Amino acid sequence: MLSFRHLTQSDRLADVVRVFLALAGIVAWCVPTGHVDAVVPALLGAIACALSETDDAWRGRLRGLVVTLVCFAAAASVVKATLDTPPLFAVLLPAGTFVLVMLGAASGRYSTIATGTLILSVYTMLASDATTARPGNWDDMLAILAGAAWYGLLSLLWSTLAPQRAVRHALARLFESLADLMEARAALFEPVHGLDRDALSVEFSRRNLHTVEALAATRAALIDRIGRRQPRGRSAARLAMFFIAQDIHERISSSHYPYEDMTEALYHSDIMFRFGYLLRLQARACRARADAIRHGEPPGSIALPQTALGDVRDAIAYRRQREAIDPALDDALSALLANIERLQDDIGDEGRLPDSTDVSLQDSEPASFREAIARIRVRLDRRSLHFRHAVRLATGMLAGYVVMLVLHPSHGYWILMTTLFVCQPGYGATRKRTLQRIAGTVVGLVAGWAMLRLLPGGDWRLPVLVATGAGFFAFRLRRYTLATAVITLFVLLCFGLAGDGYDAIGPRLMDTLLGAFVASLVLRFVLPDWRVRRLEDVTADALIAYARYLQGIAAQYATGKADDLPYRILRRDAHAAQAAVAGNVAELLGEPGHSRERGEQALRLVSALQAGLSHLSTLGAHRRALAIDEAATVDTLCARVAQSFDTLAAQFRPGERGGGVVFLPTFPPVGAPFEKNDSDPAFPDASPTLRLVAGQCLLLVRVHDRIATLSPA
Repeated sequence: MLSFRHLTQSDRLADVVRVFLALAGIVAWCVPTGHVDAVVPALLGAIACALSETDDAWRGRLRGLVVTLVCFAAAASVVKATLDTPPLFAVLLPAGTFVLVMLGAASGRYSTIATGTLILSVYTMLASDATTARPGNWDDMLAILAGAAWYGLLSLLWSTLAPQRAVRHALARLFESLADLMEARAALFEPVHGLDRDALSVEFSRRNLHTVEALAATRAALIDRIGRRQPRGRSAARLAMFFIAQDIHERISSSHYPYEDMTEALYHSDIMFRFGYLLRLQARACRARADAIRHGEPPGSIALPQTALGDVRDAIAYRRQREAIDPALDDALSALLANIERLQDDIGDEGRLPDSTDVSLQDSEPASFREAIARIRVRLDRRSLHFRHAVRLATGMLAGYVVMLVLHPSHGYWILMTTLFVCQPGYGATRKRTLQRIAGTVVGLVAGWAMLRLLPGGDWRLPVLVATGAGFFAFRLRRYTLATAVITLFVLLCFGLAGDGYDAIGPRLMDTLLGAFVASLVLRFVLPDWRVRRLEDVTADALIAYARYLQGIAAQYATGKADDLPYRILRRDAHAAQAAVAGNVAELLGEPGHSRERGEQALRLVSALQAGLSHLSTLGAHRRALAIDEAATVDTLCARVAQSFDTLAAQFRPGERGGGVVFLPTFPPVGAPFEKNDSDPAFPDASPTLRLVAGQCLLLVRVHDRIATLSPA
């Protein structure tokens, strides 16, 4: 069981406690003062506001709260004013849905507020549809807004008292995701013949997707707390930890030598096993680092696997003494050992910012209202995922409303709520959410029926209402089925307070099925966004990002290593582009209508792109200033590889196919030594770093050829 200390430091506990206090405060004020009719709408308003909040500092949260309340007031007023006029409401419902979804294109913060506004709109319909609501009475709407404002003020106070908590938890989640990535990398070092390394590479790619998301969340939290100010004190230490995490990410993403070839060459040695064992111990230390960050402990308390690292050094030295190692493999082992030594130093780094560090971060939020509008205008395109989702959701809400009027004109707004929650941008996510929603609703209705049957009437419902409302936030991100069951019980008890708890059980189940059916139909037939059709585009984006990343790396072999903002942006874009391909393929595999061969081809594409990113990361991890002639050679080699990736990207773009593929000049084989050759002026007395760069460029060419075989005809 988790200790009380670990429980209090949980990243979800703060949200649950905050919601619990807000809901309990509403009940504690409304019941003694005789405003029992305001309990349900106020609770719904508080939940909608909680769903709209972001992990901002108090200034950002205050701005977000003002925007949220303005949007809530406008949406609730429109719903309340037009609800009794079905033709007008049928026009405004899809129009408002489309506008709110498109407003979310401005940034993640606006997207969260827009989604919360849509949820509050449906909650306003539910509150207006209750048996206690009187026609022409706007008290329920005012109660919803009051509940939202109360939660917002409580959240604002919370963020003021604990301003760095969100940053600590974001960093802790980041280091945990890095630990998962280390374990996935360690699995590739298994010295076993016939191991399906493509499957392991796909799994590494899946975990890398989570790491990329964790990096983005941490960067957003740091930008909100630091802004344009010079970081000092704890802010500087946490920014340094973020930079360390980025370096760890680059190093753990690297691959110095083909694993199959390494297994064959070192099959009778324990070197690969020791590397894998060391990585697993480093993953354990990385998790300890995450716990230390979460609990505010110094990194010095972490036990690093020094003995295991020494064993790896001894195993390599013993193998070199016993027999000669292929020169290219020997260079790779030396570079791999140096990389893993630096990785261990990063895990134990206490987080200090050198004076020369570029501390600037790229803010993903729009800098002005004009920029926000410009972002939305760019997405107003039929090919945009955001636009297509906005059209589908708007159509789904209208279709759900029509179905409600035809089949269930009274108390049928649960159909709209189900459609809103179930309809996701992708087919696979919608199908999964539909099944979870139906299962959770059934469980919640059964539990509600049992509670109403065994405990009819009484004030016992009020504390259960508060507990279920808070429980929804405990489960909604990780266990959506359970969260749906809890919130279904919450709404059922709300109807119970209005006097029709039993009457709501059957209709709620039917409404859930109808809403899910509407969402499924809309996703299938209204601008369907099949991921198989987008695979070529996202692959081309990844190849272009790889080319720019490679050019940025090559430049630093002339100037020296510098993790400045331009380099970090190139590195982030490359990882984000590869993660986009991995996410697209994950969605693709859950869609109907494509052949098994197409799915296998997509997985091979993910594996090949992950291999390419690994070799790029190797080049990035070993950046250092070289002599002028060697730096020029590196620039030439990398420029030609980058050009080949650009050309290949054009082949993946629909309408841009054609033209030849640019290949590099002949390199020595990966397993061949780089010896002095007077007839080849490219590698006279090549340094180990230049040999490393040339070897990685050759491996990138092989990746290029693998991807080229998967390109469309």
